[in-house]
Amino acid sequence: MRLAAPALAAGNAEAHASRMSEHRATARWMRGEKSFTYETYPRTHRWVFGGGAELDASSAPEYLGDAALPNPEEALVMALSSCHMLSFLAIAARKRLTVDSYEDAAVGHMEKNAEGRLAVTRVELHPRVVFSGANRPSRDELQKLHEQAHHVCFIANSVKTEVTVVPLD
Repeated sequence: MRLAAPALAAGNAEAHASRMSEHRATARWMRGEKSFTYETYPRTHRWVFGGGAELDASSAPEYLGDAALPNPEEALVMALSSCHMLSFLAIAARKRLTVDSYEDAAVGHMEKNAEGRLAVTRVELHPRVVFSGANRPSRDELQKLHEQAHHVCFIANSVKTEVTVVPLD
C-alpha cells in the first residue's frame, strides 16, 4: 500500500505529479604521486554536490580506505536515514505535531545478497523523536507516522535494500 506524499495530501496532486527533479553529484579522484596497484592507490576522493557543498570521502576501511572519512556504504545508510527523517518531519508538521528533536542511530548490514554478491542488504533505522505541546502521538500513532514516512521516502522507494524502522522511546 502506498500512502500519499505530504505535498499530494495537501491537495497539490496534479502540480506535484507533473514535476520531476534532477539531483547531481560529482565524484573526483586523482592518483597523485602514489603507484597504481590495488594495495597502494589512494581511496580518498571528493564528493561535490549540486548545491556546491564538497566533502572528502574514501572507501570503507575494510577496502583500504580512511576510517575517518565517510564511505559509499555509510552514505547509503545516511541517505535512507535522512530521507526518512525529513519525510517524518513533513508528515508531523502537517499533522500539527511539534517535534523538538529527532535522532537516528541507523545501521546498515553488508552481506551477500540472493545472487551471492556483496550488498547493503538491510538497513535498520532507530529513530528517537521528542515531541512537545499538547498534541503528542501515542505509541501506535508514532508507529503509524514512521510507516507513513517510510512509504513516502524517495530513497527507500529507490533501493532494493530492506529498511526496518525500530522507533526508540
